[in-house]
Amino acid sequence: MERGDATSTRASSATQITIDRDRNQLPRPGPRSWFISAPTSCNTMFSRSLPRLAAPLARQFTTATPNHPVFQLGRLNHVAIAVPDLAKSTAFYKNVLGATDVSESVALPEHGVYTVFVNLGNTKIELLHPHGEKSPIAKFLERNQDGGMHHICIEVDDINAALAKVTEMGVRSLDKKPKIGAHGKPVVFLHPKDCGGVLVELEQA
Repeated sequence: MERGDATSTRASSATQITIDRDRNQLPRPGPRSWFISAPTSCNTMFSRSLPRLAAPLARQFTTATPNHPVFQLGRLNHVAIAVPDLAKSTAFYKNVLGATDVSESVALPEHGVYTVFVNLGNTKIELLHPHGEKSPIAKFLERNQDGGMHHICIEVDDINAALAKVTEMGVRSLDKKPKIGAHGKPVVFLHPKDCGGVLVELEQA
């Protein structure tokens, strides 16, 4: 063999050794390829980095069955709105919205309110204004100077049975027993913290 051929052979062998060494340093796929398992690892890391959400701090009460055996829920009787100026609000519903069936102002000192009812046909709007310094509406208007929705009223066919049932299920009421409301019928208010933040009035149908 000539000298030039020997030099060429040694160079080729050295190049092949370098290629083999570099190839051996590459990651070898195991039973599961590294580039397939990578997303799983990333997902695991991401899920571990997420903060754990605390359980909602809400009052717990039992859920109802669809049909109550002791009382039946009726229609929406009215939506009550607390107003700082009863005459101005009454004029708005009469003159601006064109309501034609609007009651006179009625004082209910036992509830600490003056009321005006706007009849809309399918339901009513009750306008509430404070009566006396201890009126709950006065306290509401201290926090909401422009007024706003105060409560909703739903009819039930048996208010005593309804109160007993919701109390059994852990829903609190503002009074231990129903009182006579603006329509001359027994009513009871349920605590807003147990009703999704809404003050709910139940009224005997």
